Amino acid sequence: METINTERLLLREWQETDSKDLFEYAKSEEVGPNAGWPPHKTEEESKEIIKMFRRNHDTYAVVLKAENKVIGSIGLHDRKPDDQLVNLKQKEMGYVLNPNYWGRGIIPEAVQALLEYGFTKLNVDLIWSGHFDFNQNSKRVNEKCGFHYRFQRKEKLKLLDNKEVTTLYYCLFKSDYVENKG
Repeated sequence: METINTERLLLREWQETDSKDLFEYAKSEEVGPNAGWPPHKTEEESKEIIKMFRRNHDTYAVVLKAENKVIGSIGLHDRKPDDQLVNLKQKEMGYVLNPNYWGRGIIPEAVQALLEYGFTKLNVDLIWSGHFDFNQNSKRVNEKCGFHYRFQRKEKLKLLDNKEVTTLYYCLFKSDYVENKG
């Protein structure tokens, strides 16, 4: 994975030594359930998730440079939510942030960096970002970062005891991203 630098952040590959920082926010009821997974019960569980991140090579640790601390994660995943657009080269973005750092524009900064990377380095045509209908923070990030609402779908979350949720899907086409940047 290529390391990505922004003004305040370093997006880099996860290290096993990041487990304490991951567990600090992954144990919160405010984080995992908003992203579709249960809160971590132990730091050992966080270590296993880091191993998965390292195997999959699609999720970055979000490091706040000023504190040299992992405060979240962001990734570009191989998913194609809309069957009508399967012919396009696309990714789905997902992110979480330690609640102690909410409201500082950190995730929008990381999202912008990953959009740039996805459209220019990976040359994708389209990037998705979905959120559950009750997750207002992610809705604001999507709108702030230029994503456009596309559709919604009811789903059952296996990791949360088949809880039924409504996922709102937003996307950004490369052509719109380039046009808005120029």
